[in-house]
Amino acid sequence: MPTILVTMNRIKEVLKQKGIKQIWLADKLGKSYNMVNGYVQNRKQPRLGILMSIAEILQIDVKELIISNKETK
Repeated sequence: MPTILVTMNRIKEVLKQKGIKQIWLADKLGKSYNMVNGYVQNRKQPRLGILMSIAEILQIDVKELIISNKETK
């Protein structure tokens, strides 16, 4: 049975836009590369505190890392 990955965060897109590597983010967060890669690939979702730390490190609003559950009209 195939695994269905649901995209719940935009960490991958933001890193790409800013030209930042996952290993750099892992170092700044004090997390392993594997943990950050799990967040980036949406295999794991970071807790809110971690998400806020990522936003602070990337100098963006935390809302930019989250995919909205509301439809735009």
